[in-house]
Amino acid sequence: MTAPLKAIDGNADLPTLMNELATQARAAARVLALAPPEQKNRALTAIERAIRENAPAILAANTEDVAEARASGATSAFVDRLTLTQARIDAMADGVATVRDIPDPVGAVTDRWQRPNGMTIERVRVPLGVIGVIFESRPNVAADAGVLCLKSGNAVILRGGSDSFRSCRAIHDCLVQGLREAGLPEAAITLVPTRDRAAVGLLLTGLNGGVDVIVPRGGKSLVARVEAEARVPVFAHLEGVNHVYVDRAANLEMAKSIVLNAKMRRPGVCGAAETLLVDRAGAPTSLKPLVEMLIDAGCEVRGDDAVQRADARVKPASEEDWDTEYEAAIIAARIVEGVDEAIAHIQQHGSRHTDAIVTEDTAVAEKFLNEVDSAIVLHNASTQFADGGEFGFGAEIGIATGKFHARGPVGAEQLTSFKYRIHGSGQTRP
Repeated sequence: MTAPLKAIDGNADLPTLMNELATQARAAARVLALAPPEQKNRALTAIERAIRENAPAILAANTEDVAEARASGATSAFVDRLTLTQARIDAMADGVATVRDIPDPVGAVTDRWQRPNGMTIERVRVPLGVIGVIFESRPNVAADAGVLCLKSGNAVILRGGSDSFRSCRAIHDCLVQGLREAGLPEAAITLVPTRDRAAVGLLLTGLNGGVDVIVPRGGKSLVARVEAEARVPVFAHLEGVNHVYVDRAANLEMAKSIVLNAKMRRPGVCGAAETLLVDRAGAPTSLKPLVEMLIDAGCEVRGDDAVQRADARVKPASEEDWDTEYEAAIIAARIVEGVDEAIAHIQQHGSRHTDAIVTEDTAVAEKFLNEVDSAIVLHNASTQFADGGEFGFGAEIGIATGKFHARGPVGAEQLTSFKYRIHGSGQTRP
């Protein structure tokens, strides 16, 4: 096995380093593509154990990252995304175990049919190859992406944010330990060993054919840069301008519970609600309690005229507010004329990420679920369920908001493509 490369500074030969990483990852990908499920699962078991056993080291590294972020003036939402706790490390390890226990997607025959000439055709899942994952402040993405790529037979090159550099290295040590124990190449999960931002640009070039697909996991500016500069396919992960629509037939107590959780459970995650839409027909009984609840919970509400009249503490909403992912305890709110106007608002201002309806009217719910063109659409549930772990995937590499190849939480199965295997008995084409 090739020894992991050491961290370098911005003055070193970065192009040579990045191309070497890609060469090693490509070689590892060929091994992983043929690795039996049992061997990959042994690695995942060892990774889970390593994360649990090395939690003190991970937390110590994370404490340094958080202190540096706070000293630089990072927002509270950013610090929350960056921060690891024992509970979050436990959840990370639990996710590894779940990924281990899901069926191996590689080699699965998704369809089989026979042609009139006697040939049998099979469509079979295969790995994508080498995946480049570029992410920002969340260090747990290193573990999520690493184990999902491993399960799906892909090598991965991880480029974490400079703010989470120490945390990612501590987590990566656990991933490498698991690979080593299972006899798999350590380059199967590579962490770019430098904070130099030029590494991102080099990764986006595809490194001379060394990278097959790029997955960005971060804010709007990162995704925009990736989509503008990438020379390889991209799994788009756009911002989460997510909505909760409270219909006239909503149960008020359920609506309050869902709206509060959707916004305030973790305001900085991509599944957080950013806009509250309330049906005018239900507003006389639901609007004021919803607004008061949010403000009393520490959430700033920016609303239209009707919402401002419901509570003097509401600030006026600007046109920009309807298109904003706050990643903070702020929500925009407005009255709409029923489900049709709610859908139209989401169509115009949403990001096709995650949107929810609260209603006891099944016909209205079905209309919303069918017509809202988002990757995830929920009925009577919080938008914060926009998470691969909550889907039973164990983890996710991101929420894809595009329509090609993968959409919604990108788990192990979504990190595969397919090929056709044809079994003949001497057939030739006339």
